[in-house]
Amino acid sequence: MSLEIGKQYHGFKLLEEKEIKEVKGMGRLFQHEKSGARLFYIQNQDNNKVFSITFRTPPKDSTGLPHILEHSVLCGSRKFPLKDPFIELAKGSMNTFLNAMTFSDKTMYPIASKNEKDFVNLMDVYLDAVFHPNIYQQPEILMQEGWHYELENTEAEIEYKGVVYNEMKGAFSSPEQMLFRKIQESLFPDTTYGYESGGDPEVIPDLTQEQFLGFHKKYYHPSNSYIYLYGDGDLLAHLKFINEGYLKDFNQIKVCSEIEIQQTFKSPKVSEVAYPISANEKEENKTFLSLNFTIGKSTDPELYLAFDMLNHLLLGTPAAPLKKALLESDLGKDVFGSFDSSILQPVWSVVVKNTNVEEQERFQVLVFDTLKKLVKEGIDKRLIEGVINLHELKLREADYGRYPKGLIYCIKCMDSWLYGEDPSLHLAYEVNLEKVKKALDSHYFEALIEKHILQNTHRSLLIVKPEIGLANEWDTKTKQELADYKVSLSDEEIADLVAQTQHLRDYQETPNSEEDINSIPLLSLEDIEKEIEEISLEEKSEEDTHVLFHPSFTNGIAYTNLLFDTTAVAQEEIPYIALLSYMIGKVSTEKYSYEELSKETNIATGGISTKLETYSSDKNRNEYYPKLIVRAMSLVEKLPKLFELLTEMISASQFDDNRRLKEVIRETKSRMEMSLMQEGHMIAAKRSVSQISTVGKYIELTRGVSFYQFVSDLETNFDEKLPEIQQKLKNIAGKIFVKQNLLVSVTTEEKDYPLFSTEFKSFVKVLKNEELQKHEYHFDLEVKKEALLTSSKVQYVAKSYNFKDLGYEYSGHLQVLKTIISLDYLWNRVRIAGGAYGAMAGFMRNGNMYFVSYRDPNLRDTLKVYDEISEFLKDYQTDQREMTKYIIGTISNMDAPLSEAMKADKATHYYISGITKDDLQKERNEVLSTTLEDINILRNLVEETMKQDNYCILGNEEKLKKNADQFDELINVFE
Repeated sequence: MSLEIGKQYHGFKLLEEKEIKEVKGMGRLFQHEKSGARLFYIQNQDNNKVFSITFRTPPKDSTGLPHILEHSVLCGSRKFPLKDPFIELAKGSMNTFLNAMTFSDKTMYPIASKNEKDFVNLMDVYLDAVFHPNIYQQPEILMQEGWHYELENTEAEIEYKGVVYNEMKGAFSSPEQMLFRKIQESLFPDTTYGYESGGDPEVIPDLTQEQFLGFHKKYYHPSNSYIYLYGDGDLLAHLKFINEGYLKDFNQIKVCSEIEIQQTFKSPKVSEVAYPISANEKEENKTFLSLNFTIGKSTDPELYLAFDMLNHLLLGTPAAPLKKALLESDLGKDVFGSFDSSILQPVWSVVVKNTNVEEQERFQVLVFDTLKKLVKEGIDKRLIEGVINLHELKLREADYGRYPKGLIYCIKCMDSWLYGEDPSLHLAYEVNLEKVKKALDSHYFEALIEKHILQNTHRSLLIVKPEIGLANEWDTKTKQELADYKVSLSDEEIADLVAQTQHLRDYQETPNSEEDINSIPLLSLEDIEKEIEEISLEEKSEEDTHVLFHPSFTNGIAYTNLLFDTTAVAQEEIPYIALLSYMIGKVSTEKYSYEELSKETNIATGGISTKLETYSSDKNRNEYYPKLIVRAMSLVEKLPKLFELLTEMISASQFDDNRRLKEVIRETKSRMEMSLMQEGHMIAAKRSVSQISTVGKYIELTRGVSFYQFVSDLETNFDEKLPEIQQKLKNIAGKIFVKQNLLVSVTTEEKDYPLFSTEFKSFVKVLKNEELQKHEYHFDLEVKKEALLTSSKVQYVAKSYNFKDLGYEYSGHLQVLKTIISLDYLWNRVRIAGGAYGAMAGFMRNGNMYFVSYRDPNLRDTLKVYDEISEFLKDYQTDQREMTKYIIGTISNMDAPLSEAMKADKATHYYISGITKDDLQKERNEVLSTTLEDINILRNLVEETMKQDNYCILGNEEKLKKNADQFDELINVFE
């Protein structure tokens, strides 16, 4: 397509046009002359199209106004007046991404779809939402999404309720999240970054309706917007649609939303904040120490790229010198770093976890002494080479998992565009990558350390320390404030508050009108592909080893997965399998120290990692296949070196370095603690499933609370257990890394397979060749009502069972039921009415199913909601349009776009589990043909599973103890 610079196209003046070869596209920058809107369009051949509209939204306090508004504008608009168009789109569109995001200084509304018609429909709903939301007509929206006073009756206690309020209570329950949220506050006391854009739960109730509407009026204008489009869409048609549907109605205005610069500190600052721990936990060794530095501006593309690499260089690998120095000092038990470049003044942080307040001086001295030594003596060039290679390979691969690459590019664009610079500044990375490569033969990184860290007075020391009873103190303070508020009210005002609570409930429970529902555009089933997408898989044999080959275009990259069966390991040793997976690649081998191994791996590959995967049989619900997977990626020409490194890790790992074993165990425990607090819903769901499922029990022993407790015990009693740890790891490695246990999956182009074959044959000859006895595991399963006690301010409520145990079979209809329950019933009852951040359902092919809530203020009420699902289904009625919507939403999830490596993983999963093409087509046919009768029939399945009363709740220790009659057992998660 040929466009002319300076010419207007549907109200948009083309300002600039240039090729961006790094994203294989043409970038065009436009200005909408009437409204002042900016628009950047990257046109290429990617059919996963992305649209986003972003507003610069600097907060002036910590009420969470930008975050609450992000939720609220998606609760109905001028053209789409129903209460929840966002959830209607989630139910019934073919989106490949649908969400909204609040950053420190901007609010982003992105969508993605491969279907052009669907893409325009999604754009339409989002544009109407941000420019013409119902918040001006419906004050209930702020009450629901932000906060409100809840008073059931005149005798009850007043409570705070609200979706964002509870979301942020959950966020502030995690010490890691609290740490990173307070870092900006410590560095930017005089600018917008000193406020919590997500909302501080203690401040959120200060937000008024007037402030809420005023923020939207000020910032949600086209003149303050940044519109982004990406992919193979029709550029001119999209410009016409946006202009005629929306922008032509606005006149350009001046919006004062510029981000101010924090003046440089003349001397470093110290900040201290407390976080809650449970009554049974020890305060010792639970402090976080963080040194934080502002690093130039995000509009400096070379510094932006280089410091991301420097962070990895100093803290991101086992060979990272700063990480190594801090761990060896025994300052703390875990070390990590971050480089936040999505703000005007980026921030680099180095964090020591599980330390003590009195170590703060030694921490600072050690950081600066180590960095000074690196500047003086120089950084190992092989370490630099490895980090540059790793980043370059990741940049060229551009694989962001389930996130559309166009969305990641959008976020990168905003890191410069929002601050008045070229939106392609960080996408066109080649020039700056070449500049950074000077580090291979100069003191490039050493100079960065000297200038931006050692000579930088704009830094802070943040101390995040534990405090027993703090959660109760917060709760008591909140209850007292609410009690005092109630006392201050007249009888009439109290009656009004009860009426307001009921009014909000009536608003929430009143169904949308059929007319409003029908306003949301909908595809037809004719727009949906009827046949499953086939994923290529060729079975081959190399040296009597089974190989699954996935031929596909990978741009010169080979993805190699080595899947080792683990059933030669005895049942009592199962947790050690997981521990072994954390050790591989992080300990020394016969040929390499662990530092040298890390360098060699980064130089030659795009990464080698290990993970445990448990594949359920599709035919026998009690049968499963546990695998330890070694995953590797490299350029095809680096396969010889890759297999040399794999040989070392698998056949020659050494477990005799006591210090290193202790470091890895401590890090494993630390990272699991983060997961337990940040992914509580999945922890609770897996724990619940483990009580009634053999495969669930195995997963719990290797990835759940049980494994965390196992690792905690090893760390606490390390010296005593050291001989056992060393012997177990050695023995178990010998039972797993055996030729007879191996299945291989490789993804690359057909022409590159012969090189893989040659190198693999050499590798497999090194493996032990012996038949080992395989074990059948027998777990004691028992329905339980279990409580997992933490200092969290919210709950994660999971209830589960196995429907095959009750005589039911899996069908595709269950996936449609999942969509209906998750996005209709649970959304309305647990999120909208209950105030939780979210809730979801899951139905697996092996019969395991669950319902679970996320950041939930409730406990009994949510269990009651689950138990009443069968009643909901009993009376469930819907028309064909609604059923079509649920079917489309279900297919959308099934057809989520996958990278070539992810497709290969899925094909491997099907192969091991015995899921055939016919099975998948049958499931798809059942989804597409689902009727109201099919859904009604499933009522008995849900009712019978819920009657088993098998559940697990992870949450606030005081709340769980007060409801102790609900549980068979209460378990303290943390020490």
